[in-house]
Amino acid sequence: MPFYVSPEQSMRDKADYARKGVARSRSSVVLQYSGGILMVTPNMSSVLHKISEIYDRIAFAAVGRYNEYEVLRKAGVTYADVTGYQFDRGDVTARGLANWYAQALGTNFSEPTGKPYEVEIVVAEVGAKPDGDQIYRISWDGSVSDEPGFVAFGGPADQVAAALKERFSDGMSLTEALGAALAALAASAAAGAAANGQPELTAANLEVAILDRARAHRTFRRLHGPRLEELITESRTAATAENAETKAADEPSSASDEPPTGPSSAGDGSPKL
Repeated sequence: MPFYVSPEQSMRDKADYARKGVARSRSSVVLQYSGGILMVTPNMSSVLHKISEIYDRIAFAAVGRYNEYEVLRKAGVTYADVTGYQFDRGDVTARGLANWYAQALGTNFSEPTGKPYEVEIVVAEVGAKPDGDQIYRISWDGSVSDEPGFVAFGGPADQVAAALKERFSDGMSLTEALGAALAALAASAAAGAAANGQPELTAANLEVAILDRARAHRTFRRLHGPRLEELITESRTAATAENAETKAADEPSSASDEPPTGPSSAGDGSPKL
């Protein structure tokens, strides 16, 4: 005889299961910069991508189980291609894709049998101007959130988001945005990830891509090899210089702040010559 489990308890168990699965992944970040949208994630594999192109101005990033979010990525590409073919390419938007993913994940999550997807997805679209950029985060239960400016997801996302918030600003260059992303991802070390012997973030173990606002048609472009190494070096050099300037500004001046005094005097009050 099967045991009865209340719907509330079943949903809580599924949410805990999916949340723990996503928490075991490494954090990823997506953020705006002056020329478009930057996507950065640690990835040791050069074949299994976490970041991919979906359509002309839309990209997809995910954390969790690769086989599950790869199925979702392919389904999103099919949805975008069919929509663009039946109607117009301009009808394919990040908002429409986010809603489609929300329905798919929500339906799977609410099914009485089977397990939920252990994934978290971000769909980003670059606009003609910065105020037209869109970033959406979709969780395993189908919930969608609009993330203005930046988002961190997967792993210790709260710590990474807090670190990214301190460094993010409107109108950053690509070098500045990459520096902020790397510094925020390093915050996962403070949450205990680095204690497991994970290597330092380098061009060899990072997956980086951008949606380039200046490109007319397909805006998605991967950054790798010498170009990525150059950007990482520039961003870390700039961060080191900024830290040095901040430290110098915070140090007390060596000169005394006391006002100058007149000539010292002897015990009888007469000046010493």
